[in-house]
Amino acid sequence: MLDINFIRENIDQVKKAVEARKSGVDLDKLLSLDSERKELITKVDDLRAKRNEAARTRDKGEGVRIKLELKNLEKQLSEAKKKYNDLMLLVPNILMPDVPIGDATKNKIIRKEGELPKFSFKVKDHIELGKLLNIIDFERGVKVGGFRGYFLKNEGAKLQWAVLNFALDHLVQKGFAPVVPPIINRRFALIGSGQFPWGEEDIYKVGEEDYLVGTSEIPLMAMHADETFELKDLPKKYVGMSACFRTEIGSYGKDTKGLFRVHEFYKVEQVILSEADEQESLGFFEDLQDNSEDILRGLGLPYQVVCLSSEDMGKKAAMTYDIETWMPGRGSYGETHSNSICLDFQTRRLKIKYKDKDGQVKFCHALNNTAIASPRIIIALLENFQTEDGSVKIPEVLQKYTGFSEIRSK
Repeated sequence: MLDINFIRENIDQVKKAVEARKSGVDLDKLLSLDSERKELITKVDDLRAKRNEAARTRDKGEGVRIKLELKNLEKQLSEAKKKYNDLMLLVPNILMPDVPIGDATKNKIIRKEGELPKFSFKVKDHIELGKLLNIIDFERGVKVGGFRGYFLKNEGAKLQWAVLNFALDHLVQKGFAPVVPPIINRRFALIGSGQFPWGEEDIYKVGEEDYLVGTSEIPLMAMHADETFELKDLPKKYVGMSACFRTEIGSYGKDTKGLFRVHEFYKVEQVILSEADEQESLGFFEDLQDNSEDILRGLGLPYQVVCLSSEDMGKKAAMTYDIETWMPGRGSYGETHSNSICLDFQTRRLKIKYKDKDGQVKFCHALNNTAIASPRIIIALLENFQTEDGSVKIPEVLQKYTGFSEIRSK
């Protein structure tokens, strides 16, 4: 959420961000609602003072008249506040200068890393390899879990846990505190993280106010809702590992086969809360990016880094880099990671603050990044390291976790 005063003082900048994201938010209406809300607050406060004066002087007639007028104004104020708050939640974050303007065709490739593998045989995709190696079962997955269901089994199950633990250990060594967060979250957590109101169709609802989250970023952020840190306590660096759930309603017809787009998966997520210094936050943004790329380099996987366009990135972020990892079965790169700098957009919603060196209370800055997600990364591992007979070599950094160096064809 943006500060309403910032919106007023930087209306042209915010309007450009709204237009660049195709958000369709009426900022003029928002400012009008804010003026109406403030005017009603003043009237209500004045009437309450008069009511107190009437009570002090025991003027019952005046007291009854004020009570009726106050009841009407308080109702108007409640309605104005709701309209104002609902519209404020739809205002997206500002855009940082490097964000390309336009749709996904305007995404900008920042760099490519690693050499694409060369095969002297016809490559198999992960679906074929999974069946051949007896490590993925889609048919029974659909029978039990429905559309996009799957079983990872045998060496496939071990490979998933190996990748996740490798990433977790890497980040703990970098000074991130490990957390296993709750994956059933209250509605305030999804609103506060900026998942709602835009992405509500992607989330499974499991109770009146309870939802299965699609990333541990949400509970890791909400963990500190309504808290104020001392400056010495920042930055807060967390690495969360959890199951994640997404309905994928908006992706029907896309990647309907295989492990690329599934309803449930596991992810290791990085989250940082820092002081409100844009240059420092950009430094943390690069640190998070380096952490994810270090993991991919350790796995020996080729990838490219992409700066997302204004229409392709989430509305909570001021800038987002995706990592797309090479997947030979697709003959293209596929998204595996996402890195976002959100400034104080989420922390303003969640009321996460700190006291600066002068004792002033400010909202923290927030950043989040996918360290690794599975089973999507398993696609890249199986397809890049396959051999002619269908066996798959295991990267050396994972072998201490798997206990084997190769998955052999059965």
